[in-house]
Amino acid sequence: MAIFGKKKEELLTELPEVLPQHVGIIMDGNGRWAKKRGLPRPMGHIEGAKTFKKIIRHCKDIGLKHLSFYAFSTENWNRPEDEVAGLMKLFYDYLSDIHWLHEEKTRLIFMGDKARFSEKLRNKMIEVEEACKDYDEMIVFLAVNYGGRDDIANSCRKIAERVKNGELQPEDITEQTVADGLYTAGFPDVDLVIRPSGELRLSNFLIWQCAYAEYYFTDILWPDFTGKDLNDAIIDYANRNRRFGGV
Repeated sequence: MAIFGKKKEELLTELPEVLPQHVGIIMDGNGRWAKKRGLPRPMGHIEGAKTFKKIIRHCKDIGLKHLSFYAFSTENWNRPEDEVAGLMKLFYDYLSDIHWLHEEKTRLIFMGDKARFSEKLRNKMIEVEEACKDYDEMIVFLAVNYGGRDDIANSCRKIAERVKNGELQPEDITEQTVADGLYTAGFPDVDLVIRPSGELRLSNFLIWQCAYAEYYFTDILWPDFTGKDLNDAIIDYANRNRRFGGV
């Protein structure tokens, strides 16, 4: 499939030979995109959802294996009630049309506590996860009602239960024990975090998994983010010297 007017072969020639195993993207700037155009904020979220789909297809074309997208944080519930309601409706409508996941043979996994969502939305999320659970060409994590600290706390609660039940001794707890209780258990840590919109922070996104990630920030607002912008981030990443504490 050709993305943004280029064939897969052309896209690959622009990129380094070795790609990051796991790319995390903080989808930021939807509201500002709408405001700049005199549009209501929900229009920005609608355009952002379109970009989400385009970027997934682009990533599949260039051969990325694992992607994580930050869609809705535990703190985002503090936004105006009408905006949150609009986001939940958009989320449900988006999940009601998943034929493109089957076309791309892409697995979608939700990160975050589903309990706060409506029963209708929770059931739709479970239905989507089940429908594409056997695909392994590309794994997409979608963080909704997610917080990195909550992710770690949730893992600690699992560990505490194992210790309480006599299944695990405190001295046997390792970093791997904690990692095994995270939403991303069994998958590689994040190599590259991309944040559009000009903000220079992680905002509680995969803070354990991003311990040694490289960060790439850009002023481009998420609805305007393209495959070329993603390529630029990967090229920049490839030119960095990742020492992981060594020399």
